[in-house]
Amino acid sequence: MKSTFKVGLISFLLMPLFLAGQQPSSSIHHSFFIAGPQFTGIIGEAGEVVWDSKKPSARDGYVLKNGNILICWADEVREYNKKKEVILKYKRSEDDMELGTAVRLSNGNTMITESGTQPRIVEINKKGEVVKSVPLQPETDNVHMQTRMARKLKNGNYLVPHLLAFAVKEYQPDGTIVNTFSTDFEAFGGRKAETWPFTAIRMKNGNTLVTLTHGNRVVELDPKGEIIWQIDNSIFEGDPLVDPCGAQRLPNGNTVIASYGAQKGIKMFEVDKNKNIVWTYNDHRAHHFQILTTNSKPLKGAPLK
Repeated sequence: MKSTFKVGLISFLLMPLFLAGQQPSSSIHHSFFIAGPQFTGIIGEAGEVVWDSKKPSARDGYVLKNGNILICWADEVREYNKKKEVILKYKRSEDDMELGTAVRLSNGNTMITESGTQPRIVEINKKGEVVKSVPLQPETDNVHMQTRMARKLKNGNYLVPHLLAFAVKEYQPDGTIVNTFSTDFEAFGGRKAETWPFTAIRMKNGNTLVTLTHGNRVVELDPKGEIIWQIDNSIFEGDPLVDPCGAQRLPNGNTVIASYGAQKGIKMFEVDKNKNIVWTYNDHRAHHFQILTTNSKPLKGAPLK
C-alpha cells in the first residue's frame, strides 16, 4: 500500500468498482475520509483502505486541497503531508480537556475547539501558535458534552453546536452570541427526545443543516430556525439513523449522514432531496467524514460538512 494520499488517490480511482461495504444495489460509489472509533483514514471507492493514520478515535478531519490531511483527536491535532510526515501538531494543554474539531481556514490558520473549564475556539498559525481565542458558552461543565463540529462562516463569525444547551449558536470573534437556533423542538418531544445538535452546516442559501444525535433526526432550518426539511426513522426501513453525528451536503443536493451509534448494518448513508436512500456503507463506524469522490470524480468546491 502506498503511503501518500496522492498516489493512493490515483490508484483507487483506477480500480474497478468492486464493492466492499458499499451496497451493490447502488450506482453511486464514493471514496471518503473517516474519523471513526476503530479506523481513521481514507476508504476508496472499492471499499479498500487507501490511507491509514494508524491512530483511531479521531473526532474530525479534512483532506485539504494540497493533498495534506488534517485530523483532530481528543488529545491533539495533526496535519500530515503526502509523505505521511506530521508537519503541524497542536496538543491540549490539560489532560481533562477535549479537542473537538479542526478546520483549515482560508487565511492558512487552523481553527480548533477546546472543551474544558474555559471552553473556547482557538486559531493557530502554521507554527502551531495560538493567534486568536474566542470564548464559548456551552451552558454545562460536562467537558465531553460541551461542543461539537464548530465551523467558521464567511462573515467571520463561528457556528457552534452545543449539545446539552440544545442550541446552535453563532458567535462573533469577540465571543458575543448574535444568533441561536434551539433544537429542543416540542414537536419531537422537547428535551426528553435528546435532540442534541452535533453537526451544523451553513449552506449558500442561508439555511442550516443540523444532525440531532440521540434524537435520531436530521433537520434543515431556515434563517429563522424553522424546520423546512427533516428525516427520521419513521420514513425508513431498518432504522438507519442511530446517533447521527457527522453529515455532509453534497453539490447535487444530497445529504450523507454518519450513524455513529450503529454497531452493525448501515454506518453511513446518503439521501436525496426526496428522502430516498441512494447509497449506504456498512463497514467502519464514522464519527465524522468527508466525501472525496463520486464515481471517480472529485467533488467540487469546499466540502459542506
